[in-house]
Amino acid sequence: MPRDTVPAKLVLEDGRVFPGEAFGAPGEVLAEVVFNTGHTGYQEVLSDPSYTGQAVVFTVPILGIYGVAPGRDDESDGPKAAAIICREASQVASNHRSRSTLGAYLKERRIFGLEGIDTRALVVHLRENGSKNGVLSTEDLDDASLLRKAKTAPDMNGLDLAKVVTTKTAYSWKEPYGDEGPWRPTHARKPAREPGSAGSVIVVDFGVKRGILRHLVDRAFEVEVVPAQTRAEEILERSPDGVLLSNGPGDPAAVTYGIDAARKLLGKVPLYGVCLGHQILALALGAQTRKMKFGHRGSNHPVRDNETGRVLITSHNHGFAVDPTHLSRTPLVATHESLFDGTLEGIRHKELPCAAVQFHPEGSPGPHEAESFFDGFARAIEKHRSRAPLPAASER
Repeated sequence: MPRDTVPAKLVLEDGRVFPGEAFGAPGEVLAEVVFNTGHTGYQEVLSDPSYTGQAVVFTVPILGIYGVAPGRDDESDGPKAAAIICREASQVASNHRSRSTLGAYLKERRIFGLEGIDTRALVVHLRENGSKNGVLSTEDLDDASLLRKAKTAPDMNGLDLAKVVTTKTAYSWKEPYGDEGPWRPTHARKPAREPGSAGSVIVVDFGVKRGILRHLVDRAFEVEVVPAQTRAEEILERSPDGVLLSNGPGDPAAVTYGIDAARKLLGKVPLYGVCLGHQILALALGAQTRKMKFGHRGSNHPVRDNETGRVLITSHNHGFAVDPTHLSRTPLVATHESLFDGTLEGIRHKELPCAAVQFHPEGSPGPHEAESFFDGFARAIEKHRSRAPLPAASER
């Protein structure tokens, strides 16, 4: 079907130019350009706070074929990514749950969408040269002008974005996964327990995804989400049975308040972390982090559990990682490893009930193979509540 098109361009900080057409909201956006290898889950990706400040390139040839289901499939209160880039955006949404096309969703929420470019060439460029800052625009199509703007985009190194996306006030979360058909997580098919019967969990919100909160509720936890800058003393005053450090965007080393809180919480309650929370926990225990060349983003990443030998297919979204070369100086053990490039993907404390993973055990989007991480957290909390002697924590 013919449609009106709006010329647009992406220009990277190294001078590479990609002309295309806008299919979302027009305008101009500065962002770090990264790529995601997932074939589905674009709505979850778009609404994941960990993508704040980033323009996400999808490697699938056509995006948006099943439309958008606002609310249920959102991982936060709305889009957080700066822009979406794809080869082609579908004009038709073929799914009984869909309420609009992807393009209409982006326009309504004022998010830039760019299509019609050679995404294969762009992804190869980012893979070989690393993630790049760039500018996407319908307002300025002059290459030299756009290049100057691209070079002004903020560097992710040293950038604290957790304080930007975190909740301003504490709140309770009570929504479970519920009955979502045969594709729902395996844990949600088990008999429900009385809400709160497993204890209370405080989630420190560095950019938390709703999928994490739903997993905790489905395991009968009373869940309270607190702002990223909440001090350890304030958390302990709430007498939680466990604390989880959430995922989030930006440089973990810049989240100094989170590192300080994690250090003070160690040994007081079971302390677990996901993604950015994993990095913050590692930094609190003396490890170091580094920015990756182009990061891990997708829902098909193989990760080996070093303690069982089992290989998990997992969901990823991170541009920073914990440096394994310094782990021997800490009380941490490496529990998981990427089979793509050897990146450290999981840790646990040798003595305390404390563990974390770099990947996303909740999926959203992605497989459910790693959801046993939450079962390990639940067991650690059960032991803590019984005041039994605590062995070293484990994800399983």
